[in-house]
Amino acid sequence: MSEFERVVKERRSASNFLPNNMISRKELNEIFEMVKLGPTAFNLQHANYFVVTNPEVKEKLRQAANGQYKVHSSSAVIIVTGDKHAYKDAAKIYEGLLMLGIINKQEYDYQVEDVTSLYLNRGESFQHDEAIRNGSLSAMMFMLAAKNKGWDTCPMIGYDSDEVKRILGITEQYEPVMMITIGKEKVESRRPRGYRKPVEEFITFI
Repeated sequence: MSEFERVVKERRSASNFLPNNMISRKELNEIFEMVKLGPTAFNLQHANYFVVTNPEVKEKLRQAANGQYKVHSSSAVIIVTGDKHAYKDAAKIYEGLLMLGIINKQEYDYQVEDVTSLYLNRGESFQHDEAIRNGSLSAMMFMLAAKNKGWDTCPMIGYDSDEVKRILGITEQYEPVMMITIGKEKVESRRPRGYRKPVEEFITFI
């Protein structure tokens, strides 16, 4: 079994964590160094993360998440958001390509204009959906990278989005995509993995 297969097969949604397991900022940064390499539309890097380790703030988030205990016992609570205005950073993001001579000024101007026009012309609904799409891609990368470092995670949608935004001071520019708890799983309370469809049930070859 390859290392990649091991990580994918061992990753589980942890329903309970061992309490009092600190995760260092160094370890989190190492995970995010992998996360930043994930796919993103037009390289706009829509995902923005709020990492909560402060116990008092975690408890506020626990209440916003309907009192779920795993928020309390986790080592950190991660709020994944997507930037609805990510297209506004196109000029800054593509500037490196221009400086390195990979593209010329004409190509740079065209690329910035093309991406900006796409997001403006398709409107707020598209910008919202792009924030969710790209934030979700990044969130999956986070969970795999965390498992590779020996940490367990659980993606969550059972929370009051508006309350989370209020607690963390998240502006309207950012769309909450999901909450992820991270820690060391309490393995003895783990349930067997749920039924997974055979490949032929969810694949259509054309």
